[in-house]
Amino acid sequence: MDDGLKWELVKREHIVNDAWIDFRRSAYRMPDGSIAEPFYSYSRRDYVVIVAQDEDGKYLCVRQFRQGICEVTNEFPAGGIEIQGEKEYASDDAERASAEDALEAAKRELLEETGHEAKEWKHLLTIPSNATIADNYAHIFMAKGCIKVGSQDLDDTEFLNVLKVDADQIDEWIKEGQFQQMAHVTAWMLAKAES
Repeated sequence: MDDGLKWELVKREHIVNDAWIDFRRSAYRMPDGSIAEPFYSYSRRDYVVIVAQDEDGKYLCVRQFRQGICEVTNEFPAGGIEIQGEKEYASDDAERASAEDALEAAKRELLEETGHEAKEWKHLLTIPSNATIADNYAHIFMAKGCIKVGSQDLDDTEFLNVLKVDADQIDEWIKEGQFQQMAHVTAWMLAKAES
C-alpha cells in the first residue's frame, strides 16, 4: 500500500550506462501533481555481506582500501552477486538475485577473500543498500564453523588482508568509527542478536 505517496516516473536519462553502473537523472510527478527534478540514482549489482566465525569463535574480517572515502577499512568479507549478461547490475527489466544466488555468492566470496569455507549458513536479512539513491540490495549472511581450506583467490583490483578478531574488537572498531560500511554494521548487529 503506497498511501497515496508514490511518485510517478515522468522521464529518465541515463547519464552513464556501462558495464559497471547505470547512473540516471529522473523527473517525477509528486503526489500533488507537480513535477520535480532532477533526482539522481544508480543501479549496481546486489551484494552479500558475511559475518563469518571460525571454529575457535574468532570472526573473519578484511582490511582493504575503499576509494569512496579514500581510506583502508575494517569490514566483513563481502562481494557482488554475479548475474548473467554483460553488466554488473540488474537492468530495469531483469530479475533481482534470488536467495539461492545470494547464498552461492556468499560461499564464493568467503572462499575467494579468506580461503575459508563454513559448515553452517544462515540468511539474516536482505535490505536495500541505500534506498535514497540506489536500487541494489545487500544480502546478509552468518557463517559458522569456518575452516581454512585454501588460499585467497582475489580479483585484479582486490588487495586485502584477512584478520581473525574477537567480538570485542569489532564492537570497538564500530564505536571508534573504524568499521565504516553501514551494511556491515547492520550485519554485526543482526549476528549479535542471533547469538
